[in-house]
Amino acid sequence: MQQQARPSRPAGSTTAGPPGALRGWLDAVAVVLAGLAAMAAVAALGLWAAGADNLPGGGFPSVLAATLALAVGGSVDLDGGAGFFASVDAGITAMPLSVGLAGALAVAEVFLRQLRHRAVAGGRELLGRAARTAVVWLAALALLCAAARRTFTVPLGDGLAEQLGGALGLTPEVGFHAEPATTLGLGLLWLLVVLAATFAVSRRAPLPRSLVPFQQAVRPAAFAMLVVLLGYVLLGVVAAIGTALVHGQARQVAAVALLALPNLVWLAFGVGLGGEWHGHLVGAIGLPVPKPLAAVLRTGEGQDGTVSLGTLAEQDARAWWLLPLAAVLMLAAGVLAAHRSPRGVRPWQHAVRLAAAAAVTMLLVGVWTRVSADYGLSVLGVGLGEGGLGDLLSSVLGPAVGPAGPAAALAGGTLTLDPRLWILVPLAAGWGLLAGALGALAAARLPRRGETG
Repeated sequence: MQQQARPSRPAGSTTAGPPGALRGWLDAVAVVLAGLAAMAAVAALGLWAAGADNLPGGGFPSVLAATLALAVGGSVDLDGGAGFFASVDAGITAMPLSVGLAGALAVAEVFLRQLRHRAVAGGRELLGRAARTAVVWLAALALLCAAARRTFTVPLGDGLAEQLGGALGLTPEVGFHAEPATTLGLGLLWLLVVLAATFAVSRRAPLPRSLVPFQQAVRPAAFAMLVVLLGYVLLGVVAAIGTALVHGQARQVAAVALLALPNLVWLAFGVGLGGEWHGHLVGAIGLPVPKPLAAVLRTGEGQDGTVSLGTLAEQDARAWWLLPLAAVLMLAAGVLAAHRSPRGVRPWQHAVRLAAAAAVTMLLVGVWTRVSADYGLSVLGVGLGEGGLGDLLSSVLGPAVGPAGPAAALAGGTLTLDPRLWILVPLAAGWGLLAGALGALAAARLPRRGETG
C-alpha cells in the first residue's frame, strides 16, 4: 500500500520544543511582572499617603524600589556624611507586609492560572516552572537593588551643628541603598515560600501523582489558616476606615493600611494567642506604632519591653478583646478545615493537622513581623537636632514601614521588635489542637457539598 506523503514543513518553521520553552519563560515573566506590579501599586499609594512624593531631587522612584526590596525580606542601609567630620550609621530591616501580601496574592493567582484545567502535573514540569520563575525573579530583584539607591544633600539643622558646619564648610550627604546580598537571598526565599504556600493551600494547584494522596492532609488546614490571616487583615481595614472617619487624618491612616496593616493585625493575632514580642523604641521615629504598643516598647534605660496581652492591657483595657477574637477565629478555622476534609477523617487527625498548620503560620508571622531600624548622624560626636536631616530621614526611612509625621525628627532613633518564637509556635500548636478537635465535632453536623440532609 502506498504511503501518503507527509506535508512538508514550511521554511522557517520550528519544532514544538522551542515554542514550548519560550512559552515557559514568558509564563515566568508574567508571574514576576504581576507580583511586582501589585506590590508597586500598593507601595506607591502608601508612600504617597506617607508624604514621600515630596522628596527632593525626584527621589520617589528610588524610595519605591527600596520599599519593594524590603517587602520581600531585603534590608536598606543608610550611609553618607561629610568626610572625617560627619558620619551616618543607619539601617532598616522590616517587611511592609501590605505590599508583600499584595505581591504574594498576585504571584499565586497568575502562577495557578497558567496551570488551570489540570488536576495532575508532572514533578519535572512544576520544578521547571518554579526554576524559571526564580531566575526571572532574581533578575528583577537585581534591577530593584540598582534602582533602590539615592543620595541627598541636606542641611545640618539648627544650633551647634549648623555653626560647626558653617565654620568647617561641611555639606553632609545622606543616601540609602538596598543591600544586594540580603535582598537577593531572602527575596528568593520569599518567592519559594509563596509558591510552596500556593500549592499547600489551593485546590486548583495540580500536584504530581506521588503527592496527590497527601493533599487532603495539608490543604484544608492550610487554607483555613490563610482565611484567618486574611480575616485579620479585613478586620484591620474596617478598623482603619473607622479610625479615619472618627479621628480624621485619613491620609496617615491610609499610609498605615497600605504599607503595614498586616504587621499590626498579625502581631495582634499572635498576642491574642498568648505570644510575646520583645523590643524597644527610642526617639521620635514616626513609625505607625499604636499608642499602647509604643508605650510598652518605650521602656527607657536601654531595656527591652515585653509586648504581650497583659502589658498591652495595662495601657489600654480594650486589648483584652484580642483573646476572644483569636479564639473565635481559630475555632472558625477548625470548622472550616474539617468541613473541607473528607468524611472519614477522625477528630484527632483534624486536631493534629490544624495544630501543624497553626504552628507553621505563626512561625512565618513571627519572622515577618520582626523590625530592626536604627539611624542617626553626628558631627564631631554631636548629634543633630530637629529639622534638616531629621525631616529628610523621616521621609526616606519612615515610609518604608509607615508614615512619618512632620514633626518626627530622626536625628537618632531605634525600633526593634523580635518575636519569642519558642513561646509563640507551641502556643499556636496548642490552639490548633483544641480548635481542630472542636471544629471537627461542629463540622460533623454541617451538610457537605453534594449531600442532602
